Amino acid sequence: MPSIEQQAILETNFHFPGQTHFYRGKVRDVYTIGDRLVMIASDRISAFDHVLPRPIPFKGQVLNQIAAYFLEATHDIAPNWLEATPDPNVSVGQACTPFKIEMVIRGYLAGHAGREYRAGRRQVSGAPMPEGMRESDAFPEPIITPATKAEEGHDEDISKEEIIERGLVSAADYEKLEAYTRALFQRGSEMAREQGLILVDTKYEFGKKDGEIYVIDEIHTPDSSRYYYLEGYEERQKEGIRQKQLSKEFVREWLMVNGFQGKEGQQMPVMPGDFVWEVSDRYIELFERITGREFVKADTERILERVERNVVEYLEGEG
Repeated sequence: MPSIEQQAILETNFHFPGQTHFYRGKVRDVYTIGDRLVMIASDRISAFDHVLPRPIPFKGQVLNQIAAYFLEATHDIAPNWLEATPDPNVSVGQACTPFKIEMVIRGYLAGHAGREYRAGRRQVSGAPMPEGMRESDAFPEPIITPATKAEEGHDEDISKEEIIERGLVSAADYEKLEAYTRALFQRGSEMAREQGLILVDTKYEFGKKDGEIYVIDEIHTPDSSRYYYLEGYEERQKEGIRQKQLSKEFVREWLMVNGFQGKEGQQMPVMPGDFVWEVSDRYIELFERITGREFVKADTERILERVERNVVEYLEGEG
């Protein structure tokens, strides 16, 4: 039987016709070809700002197909970069000049906002948070808490006023980014509720091309969003019980149990094979729960050859 590594994409090193640039992110390998991007969702997994040593089979396919599902479902709200998905792990679309901020929107007190609140602070990125809230309570209305996109290390909170003052985004463009962010979050929340889920918070990235603003990168995936289960939410809040999350939090928890939180001097543990497959199964469950569709596993035999062939055939067909 092929090993986990043989059935997954840890990294790619392709040389496509007309390729002018290559960038390797934490999870995606991005190839620039003319005015297009070929974005390959690898099976790498990151936590605490570190990429783990072993890939998770089918994780890239899950994230790529969830992102495509939501981009197709929201293009009536905001234009987005996506043109095609020529392979289960690949998205192709317009290369845009990215804004150097992430538009984070929060419907509930959780994650970073929750930590700030517990520390006694009552605003994030200039957005006020009311007194008397408990972890996982809904805000009176969703708050937008932008962050700078750090090349290395952690992103940092930044207010609307600072963004405009520093010239990261013009005032007119920022108003459009806020409007798109709220409308996308509204649609994402409605789609989540149809699947018995709550979209707690998420982030959007935007870019510009020929004077028009586009949504870029993924949206509403479990890597960029937090979901709660709708069933039992009210009861858990009343009883002060932690909410059930649909996210990769279980991976972070395994790392913490094994003595790793990304801090200096800590040794990164290597996942045993059984746990790798458990994580893979959980990602497939995420796909089916979020989209309401059955997940169809792509053929992982000679997976890199498959990806390269499908991308080249697509580019030649478009040429």
